[in-house]
Amino acid sequence: MLVPIKEIKIKKRVRRDLGSLEDLKDSLRTYGLLNPITLNRKYELIAGERRLTAAKELGWTNIQANIVDNLSEIEQLEMEIEENNQRKEFTNEELLEGYRRLERLRNPGWFMRIVNFFKNLFKKIRAIFEKKRK
Repeated sequence: MLVPIKEIKIKKRVRRDLGSLEDLKDSLRTYGLLNPITLNRKYELIAGERRLTAAKELGWTNIQANIVDNLSEIEQLEMEIEENNQRKEFTNEELLEGYRRLERLRNPGWFMRIVNFFKNLFKKIRAIFEKKRK
């Protein structure tokens, strides 16, 4: 659900230091919000303070949010802690493999360039024939 940022209330939070938000802001600019923040029905923030703050700093007026209902104060605090505590960073090996795959996709070898050329050519030809059929 799209929520006006100005209507979101931030109560006392467990996390005191949001850290640098520059990388997060770059991600929001490039890819948008990948994971909505979490609010209760009163629009009080449960999870996603860093995302919310980064969006505010970028000048966003609305943000995607999941609204949860009928949670006790205890359950809301548990959710805040869980959301921040259960993240697992990539291992160095996982991160390296991810970047290797990305590099191969961005810079395919000559064989894959030829294959991709013919794939795109056939897509264009198919689109032309489909337009003529209509």
